Amino acid sequence: MVNVRIPQIADLKTAVNLYHSKPMLFNDDVKELFPTVKGRATITKLKQKAREYMVEHDILSYNAQSVNTEAAYAAWGLDINDLENRLKKLEKLKLL
Repeated sequence: MVNVRIPQIADLKTAVNLYHSKPMLFNDDVKELFPTVKGRATITKLKQKAREYMVEHDILSYNAQSVNTEAAYAAWGLDINDLENRLKKLEKLKLL
């Protein structure tokens, strides 16, 4: 089991946009989602954690350089429904 600290996301809009626009996440996408991540080692560990989730849930990998977006978010503890609800609330309050 990969042990990695999950960094803070860039912002709600970026997280929701990546989830819905990218079926697979590559290194640059992980950097966009987690802008405080600078090193390749951390990106690799994050992707390994997502790959472990993919194996556990029988999700096929189509590319050795990427991970399934839905699986990655689940592995990293990012609940897309919660993120979307928070984003909608901010938009409703006109805080975005």
